[in-house]
Amino acid sequence: MVFIMRVSGRSKRFRSIFYNTLLMCLLPFFCYADQFAAEVTQAEIKLQGQSYVFSTNIVYNLSEKANDALQNGVPLFWNLQVKLQQQRKFIWNKTLLDAEIRYRIQYHALLNMYRVINEGNGDVYNFSTLSAALDLMSVVIDIPLMVRNELDPKKHYLCAVKVNFDRDALPLPLRPIAYIDPQWYLSSDWTLWPLKK
Repeated sequence: MVFIMRVSGRSKRFRSIFYNTLLMCLLPFFCYADQFAAEVTQAEIKLQGQSYVFSTNIVYNLSEKANDALQNGVPLFWNLQVKLQQQRKFIWNKTLLDAEIRYRIQYHALLNMYRVINEGNGDVYNFSTLSAALDLMSVVIDIPLMVRNELDPKKHYLCAVKVNFDRDALPLPLRPIAYIDPQWYLSSDWTLWPLKK
């Protein structure tokens, strides 16, 4: 027995209105998706003496909502992840290094000052403008990663870097919004390149 459901013109019109309304509501989320993401514009791991060192340039694009939260005293956290993997043919790559630099940026209204803290080594920097504070986070120069003799010259290695915005570090009332609002999608994609030995 086969059931055939007939859809009236009224039902089709309702469905069309429903889908168009849904699309109009969701469109802003899709449009903003990559607009505010951090971007790694340059990255390299090079040999300096007997050690490999890491350098990178990053562009941080704050959305209006992230900027408003910052101006209201909410600290924002980014993790700069650096990975070095040994490439293998038949099984997944082996991770030899997984390092992280964690930055916190916060605005202090009473002092009219932006403070950037490197959470790893405790270095604190104060700036009078947001652009100057972001500039500090944007440039990483010659961070030592590993010694040359830890790598086999006959094997191939892959470098990877990513900037992760830590939404879990936001105040509790902001977190649910940050997971559905693309203005809080401030992380970069992975940037990959082969290691030059």
